[in-house]
Amino acid sequence: MTRDQIRVDIVSDVMCPWCIIGYKELEAAARQTGIGLGLRWHPFELNPDMAAGGEDLTEHITRKYGITRDQSARNRAVLQERGQALGFEFAYGPDARMRNSFRAHQLVDWAEAQGAQHAMKLALFAAHFSAGLDVDDIAVLTELAGTIGLDRAAARAALETGAHADQVRRKQAFWQQQGVTGVPAMVFDQRYLYTGAQGIDACARILRELATHPG
Repeated sequence: MTRDQIRVDIVSDVMCPWCIIGYKELEAAARQTGIGLGLRWHPFELNPDMAAGGEDLTEHITRKYGITRDQSARNRAVLQERGQALGFEFAYGPDARMRNSFRAHQLVDWAEAQGAQHAMKLALFAAHFSAGLDVDDIAVLTELAGTIGLDRAAARAALETGAHADQVRRKQAFWQQQGVTGVPAMVFDQRYLYTGAQGIDACARILRELATHPG
């Protein structure tokens, strides 16, 4: 018996370019195979101690990973090429910044209760990477919620009160306890861990295998 949908849990950070690339590869694989996806997004913070206002992206990358500014620029060019091939724009400008993503994760958690987790997550990726918006800013996040049809006032209230902060921390702790130390990390069918962005064909192979050999 062949299943027509596979559950995929995606642990990710909206600050991680490889997370959106990995997702877009998965999306393309689902189209290629005709197998549906039951998606669930889960939080991970690459930089939980990032200060308000963020940090210049190039300075952050060169400091954190010990590479040169030229290497950082080349890496961004690769990301832009990969993104373009998948229909996603990385619009890295001279003022690009790394941001604290904790509020963005809270917004996704709130949106999940409204049945709009997936749309909210994709809107955040586009806001950060394509539009260069500050996704640590409550006003920006509130407006994003409105653009996908959610109540702006309710979104603002959830963010200002931190109503979802503890839930986000619990979810992060759970996935860390499962051994997730980097992102993207995808768990297919609650049993197969896939890390990184390994290409459309790799995702398609997993989907076909799980669809034809369930359990």
